[in-house]
Amino acid sequence: MSSSEVISNADQKMVKSIDSFKSSLAKIRTGRAHTGILEHIQIDYYGNPTPISQVAALGLADARTITVTPWEKPMIQAVEKAIRDSDLGLNPATQGNVIRVPMPALTEERRKDLAKLVKSEGEDAKIAIRNLRREANEGLKKLTKDKLISEDEERRSQDDVQKRTDKFVAEVDKLVQDKEKEIMTV
Repeated sequence: MSSSEVISNADQKMVKSIDSFKSSLAKIRTGRAHTGILEHIQIDYYGNPTPISQVAALGLADARTITVTPWEKPMIQAVEKAIRDSDLGLNPATQGNVIRVPMPALTEERRKDLAKLVKSEGEDAKIAIRNLRREANEGLKKLTKDKLISEDEERRSQDDVQKRTDKFVAEVDKLVQDKEKEIMTV
């Protein structure tokens, strides 16, 4: 293994951390409706927990209403119950074959709580990125110890890893800032 492979591996893992952070941000609800809010809900599909997107079509009726159309008529009650029992505080209503999920307006207190949650998720993402930096630096030290790279190359590679870490941490900060602005906008 070379220093470039260690750096490339760390870079790929940092990109995955950012992607994971983005998907967790998508689950945090803002004043507007979007189908990503329901993505993590599991439906009891004939005894098996199944993601809602695999048993129903998700769509938007308007800026504050999500529509859920189960593909099988017997699943309507199961889908509605799963949405109601989720931690989102939503109250779905069935109209024929379509479940309408209105998004209630957020109170100021709830907006602040969501902003704190976004900051917490951001800190977790930054910790994950810094842990990847530490792993990469340990890998570089091991390569130096095994005499596969020189100390100068190790130092240059560690500087490169640090620059990449700073770039990803800055991206997390920007995502947090954008999401907070989105949440706090009434």
